[in-house]
This record gives sequence, structure tokens and C-alpha cells, in this order.
Amino acid sequence: MAQFGKASAKRSKPSYFMAILGVTIVLFFVGVFGWLLLNASRYTEELKEDIKIQVYLRRSATQADVDSLMQYIKSRPYTQTVEYIDKETAKKQWMEKGETDFQELLEENPLPASIDFNLKSAYVQKDTIAAIKTDLENRQMVIESVKYPAFVVEKMGSSVQAGLIVFAALAALFCVLSIILIDNTIRLAMYSNRFLIKTMQMVGATRGFIAKPLNMRAVLNGAIAALVAIGLIYGLMLLSEYFLPYLRDLRDNSKVLILFGFLIALGISITLFSTYRSVVKYLKMKLDELY
Repeated sequence: MAQFGKASAKRSKPSYFMAILGVTIVLFFVGVFGWLLLNASRYTEELKEDIKIQVYLRRSATQADVDSLMQYIKSRPYTQTVEYIDKETAKKQWMEKGETDFQELLEENPLPASIDFNLKSAYVQKDTIAAIKTDLENRQMVIESVKYPAFVVEKMGSSVQAGLIVFAALAALFCVLSIILIDNTIRLAMYSNRFLIKTMQMVGATRGFIAKPLNMRAVLNGAIAALVAIGLIYGLMLLSEYFLPYLRDLRDNSKVLILFGFLIALGISITLFSTYRSVVKYLKMKLDELY
């Protein structure tokens, strides 16, 4: 009986390798999809944070008024960056855009000074920016007008919302398919152990005694598969960033670590669950049904 068990264990080793390989492939594609999703999310945030709001100041505004307004804008939770643009800087920016030199027609610089600031991505929404604009325009003694690319904000909001819905649907579908693929891979691997499981039951071994070594092996296999997948994904990330340096700026290491942690948890949990379910299934089957 012991020899039969050893022989069965030896025959099961190739199935463990195939199980690890199968789970690794699935986790690799899950991780790549997650990495692309993180990059898309970060790129969207950067696009939002490029939206600039320009607060044009009245000519009568004193330096104290400007400093007070600057401090107010800096203190708001929506502010990402803030910059004061004086009349000369505004003129220089005007000329850099290739616009006509107004000094040929006017003796005085007609461009007003302004306070330009960018919003944090979470606040780049049509209604939120409109409320910010209304709040600032209440300071009529200092502010002449508040300008921002309303059309861009509106289009960006609808496009981002549609993109998020599509990505969320794809992510949900991909996760379900991944779980099914991993489950089927483990069930096929456990199929070669069905006689060993039944033999142990027939000699009086309890369910816990039978399942324990298989569950421990499942945890190990899941961890190995996840670590191999993570290594491949990280290599792909470095290679992609080498040829596309901009991707390096999009990387958020904390979120990447969360993604890797999720892959480890997914690999172990699904492998363990599928293994335990297979053990219970074969324990409930009659000997004749195993053939």
C-alpha cells in the first residue's frame, strides 16, 4: 500500500508542474491587464491635472490683495499647483504662442495679471469646477474674471466615465474567466490523484488528514505560480519602460505592490479552494466512479 502511495505521488508530480504553469499563465495575463489599467488610470489623472484655471486680476488689485487671494487658493483642498503670472510674464507667454506683437499698435500692455492654478484630478468635474468658479467670482473687488476650458472638461468627463465603465466591465469579465481557468487547471491536476485520495480514505484516513498535505501543496503551488507571474510582469514593465520612458512616469509603486499582492492572494486562494473542492468531490465518489 505504501508503495502504491509513493507511485501515485510520483505520477502526480508532472501534474503539479502543469498546474503551476497553467496558473502562472493566467495570473500573468491578469497582472498585465491590471498594469495596463493602472497606467490608464494614472494617465487620465495627469490629463485632468493639466487643466488650468486662470483667475484674471483687476488692474486696481494691490499686492496685498494678490497675496491674500494666492493664499486662499493655496489653502483650498482642490488646489494642485498655483502660480502668479504678472503682466510681463503674460506678455512673454503671449509672444511664445506666436501671437501678434500688440506693442506695434498699443503703447501699454493690455494683458492682465493672473493667478493660474491646476486642480487635483478628483476635482476636475463640470459641476465642481463651476462651483469653484462661482466661489472665486464673489471676490469682485480683486478678480475680473475666471476662465477655464469648459468644453474640454465636459468632454473629458463623459469620455472618462465611458472608459471607466468599459474597463470595469472588462475587468469583471476577465476576473471571472481567470477564476474559471484556474479552477479547471487545478481540477485536471487533481484528477491524477483521485485513486490516491480514495485509497487513503479506504484505509481509514480522515478527510482532514487526506486534505492537509494536498492543501499545503496547493498553497505552495499558488504562491510559486504568483511569484513567477510577478517576475514576468515586472520584467515586461521594465522592458516597456526602456522603450517607452513615459511609462516610467506613470508608474505608481504603491499601486503596483497592491497589484502584486492581489496576484499572490488570487493564486493561493483559488488554487486552495479548487484543490479542497476536488478532494471532497473524490471522497464522495464511489470507487467504480473513479474509472
